Amino acid sequence: MLTIPSRLGFGGAAIGNLFTAVDDEGARAAVDAAWESGFRYFDTAPHYGLGLSERRLGAVLRDRPRDEFVLSTKVGRILDPASGHSAARDDQGFDVPATHTRRWDFSGDGVRRSIEDSLVRLGLDRIDIAYLHDPDDHVEQALTEAYPALEKLREEGILRAIGVGMNQSAVPTRFVTETDIDVVLLAGRYTLLDQSGAEDLLPAAEARGVAVILGGVFNSGLLADPRATATYNYVPAPAELIRKALDIESACADYGVPLRAAALQFGLTTHPAVAGALVGIRDADQARDCAAMAGVTVPETLWRDLRERGLIRV
Repeated sequence: MLTIPSRLGFGGAAIGNLFTAVDDEGARAAVDAAWESGFRYFDTAPHYGLGLSERRLGAVLRDRPRDEFVLSTKVGRILDPASGHSAARDDQGFDVPATHTRRWDFSGDGVRRSIEDSLVRLGLDRIDIAYLHDPDDHVEQALTEAYPALEKLREEGILRAIGVGMNQSAVPTRFVTETDIDVVLLAGRYTLLDQSGAEDLLPAAEARGVAVILGGVFNSGLLADPRATATYNYVPAPAELIRKALDIESACADYGVPLRAAALQFGLTTHPAVAGALVGIRDADQARDCAAMAGVTVPETLWRDLRERGLIRV
C-alpha cells in the first residue's frame, strides 16, 4: 500500500480561489501553517484556479525538503490559452481571470502534456501521485489510454504512484479491480452522512492493497457547520440532511466531541483501507483548526452509538 507521510492532507482548491479569492500572502500562510501543523501530503490540480493552485503550492513547497512530503496533482483537463484579451472571469467556480480554457483530454499525449505543464507550474522535478481527475464521462479512454500513459511515466520515475479521483465509488472500483493503480481519492462517499463507498470501493481496495484517500469529509460544509445555509456537495443542503447532521452533532456532544473532529476522524478510524484525508484549507487558521480536530480523542463508543441510533451504517 502507498505510504502517506501524514494522515492529514492539504487540499489545494481553496488557494486556487475556489468561490472567493485568496491573495498570495494568505495562500502562502495557509501552506506554511499546514506544514507547521504536521501536514506532509499536499494535493492540487490544473483545474483549481486555472493553474493558480499549482503555482502557489509549488512556490512554497520548493523551499521544503523534497523527500519529506508527498505531492499529488491530476490529469484529464488540459489548460489552453484563451483567445483574445477579454476581462471575463472563470465560469467554473474559481475567482480568477479566464486566461485559459479547460479541455477534457484523457489521451496518452494529453496525459503526458498535462504532467509536463504541471511540473512547470509547480517548479518541481517530480510528482508523487497523478490522479485521473473526474473521468466520469471518459471512463473507457481513461482506462485504455490515460492509465497506460501514466504507467509509462511511473516506470520513468516522473511519478511514484497512479490514482483516480472521483465523487463516486463505482468507477474507481473498476480501476482498482482492472488496473494496477496505487491509490484512490474518494470525495464525499465515505463520510458521516454518506457511507456508500463502503459497499464496493473500500472492500476492493483493501483486498488489492490500494490506498484510499478521503476528500470531502465535511461534505462541502454541512458537517463543519450544520445550519440552514450550509452546503452539501457544493449545493444548498436539503432540510432532511441538515436535520441528520444536527442529530449527529447532538450525539457527538454527548461525548464532548466537536462535530468537526468526528467528521474528520470517522473515515480515518473505521476502515483499514483509508490511508488519509484531504481537507480544503483556505487560510492559516483553518490549517491549525484541522490539526486540532485531528488530535481530539474520539471514543470508539461514539461510532457504536451512531450506529445504534441509525445515523451511520458501518
